[in-house]
Amino acid sequence: MAATRLIALHENKGRTLAKCIGERTDYAMNPDKTENGTYVTSYACDPKTVCEEFTLSKREYEQITGLKRTDNVIAYQIRQSFKPGEITPEEANRIGYETAMRFTKGNHAFIVATHTDKKHIHNHAIFNSTTLDCSRKFRNFWGSGIALGKLSNIICMENGYSVIAPAPYHSKTTYIHEDNGPSFRDKLRESIDIALSKKPKTFDDFLKELSAQGYEIKRGKHVSVRGNGQQRFIRFRSLGKGYTQDELIKKIEGVAKGADIKKDSVPFYRDDSFDLLLNLQDIITKGKGPGYEMWAKKFNVKNVMKAILFFQEQGLRSYNELEKRAGDTSERFSKLSADIKAYEKRLKEISELRSNIITYGRTKDVYADYRKSGYSKKFFAEHKDDIMAHKAAKDSFNKHEGKLTSVKELSIEYDEVLSKKKAAYAEYKEVKKNMQTYQTAKYDIDQILGISGQQKENKEREHTR
Repeated sequence: MAATRLIALHENKGRTLAKCIGERTDYAMNPDKTENGTYVTSYACDPKTVCEEFTLSKREYEQITGLKRTDNVIAYQIRQSFKPGEITPEEANRIGYETAMRFTKGNHAFIVATHTDKKHIHNHAIFNSTTLDCSRKFRNFWGSGIALGKLSNIICMENGYSVIAPAPYHSKTTYIHEDNGPSFRDKLRESIDIALSKKPKTFDDFLKELSAQGYEIKRGKHVSVRGNGQQRFIRFRSLGKGYTQDELIKKIEGVAKGADIKKDSVPFYRDDSFDLLLNLQDIITKGKGPGYEMWAKKFNVKNVMKAILFFQEQGLRSYNELEKRAGDTSERFSKLSADIKAYEKRLKEISELRSNIITYGRTKDVYADYRKSGYSKKFFAEHKDDIMAHKAAKDSFNKHEGKLTSVKELSIEYDEVLSKKKAAYAEYKEVKKNMQTYQTAKYDIDQILGISGQQKENKEREHTR
């Protein structure tokens, strides 16, 4: 689990550019924090001369572009903190390097320094605000921090590490601070989630799972637990919604009941009491094993990770819910498509009817004179277009159902229908995008769980009966 933050590093007043860069990079590469520089890596620069190289690039930028720096941003820092005990310094540095490379797209020189002096291993990745060719500067776009967090999550899951647990299963998002790790209650909630993902059949089995994670169990009317470093026991009821003893027992009983379902019945992952997201993350965090390697080779890992992140961001916790949303968006898309076609059809009808009414009124006197002439061939030849237009308009009225309305009323209706069409089309584009996203996520998660294969197997079994 990596918590990330993008920090703009500024040039301070009263200090030279070189001194400001040097202070930031020296702190990041502090030998006492990086085990004598063992965990310092770099791209397109030398850690020993990074200060001079960054400073020189600023001068070259001004010479190449002819522009003076209008802001005091000299570099950017990616702060990336990992869950205590989950990752080694070597792996953390490699993850940090990959994160910096993919975030900057290889266009900016950077160093990655992994600090091991805290309980949680964390990276300080500092990249130059000026590009390698010194022709441009990094644009700190709107939502860049969110984009960085998503990228970090994808990279962590691609490498078999967990990501930050989302609300609503936690009272707040658990970020690891530089000095303070997650609270004991945050850790306990996470441990409970892991224990539940093992699908214990009874509450006692669940407590054994917690005990295996190093928790001391205190039984009584209200069961409480104590982890390493805790002074006091924590009762489940103090953990908030979803974590009380009664709720946990109901959840466990629901899972146990689901486990007894026959193979031909609804699959276990469709049980609403089963937390699909936690199970998916459990698959990932177990990583490095034969199972992980098998499906990592079989499927597009990046698409799978994006699907899981989307699943997490939308607050989806069960397969049924995902399936329902995918179905709902598809139905809404079909309904809007039908509505838009109906609006377009009505607009065409109104337009034609309005045009025919106007044409009928404009050619009415000409046709009356044609009748008075005894349908003279000479008169027809002279006024052929108006006479034919009048007859066509009259024929359309005969086919029209109901009473004809005025041009004014038709114009009002036309504006109303057009307004409805515009509103429907605006929603149509949004729903279409959501439908594609949900269906793609569902497809990718189906691949992880082997749902499509199971459905095919069930159909084949039915066919042979």
